[in-house]
Amino acid sequence: METKIYAAYGSNLNLKQMKKRCPKTKVIGKGELFDYKLTFRGKQTGVANVERNAGCSVPVVLWTITKDCEQELDRYEGYPRLYGKEVVTVSTADGERAALVYVMARQYETMPVIPSEYYFEIIRQGYRDNGIDIEPIVVALSEAKAEILI
Repeated sequence: METKIYAAYGSNLNLKQMKKRCPKTKVIGKGELFDYKLTFRGKQTGVANVERNAGCSVPVVLWTITKDCEQELDRYEGYPRLYGKEVVTVSTADGERAALVYVMARQYETMPVIPSEYYFEIIRQGYRDNGIDIEPIVVALSEAKAEILI
């Protein structure tokens, strides 16, 4: 069975949600996506995104995914309208790994939107599930709120 490595940074960090969506997937480790920052963007409801930003980093969880899982993730992520796909380099304890990541379409990158409390809690639980400090999502939420007020 052919698999790919997928780097999750938002709601797909949530182990229960990801197992439901992609039952054949498994976590293979954690890493950092350097020179990116976590943001909340979108049209009406804020969803997680990673944007290039020198000097910043985003914690990610690496999963092995099958072709069926990638198709399910494409549907969930609104590919190709809301999100596109890129292959990025993730730094792990074992070295660098190439991984698939979903990146928001350019037309939404300038639209800061506050996520729903429900969505934010799914991500926060994902951070807890994987033993990741929640500071990055708290900072991203604060920055979205600040950008809206400007």
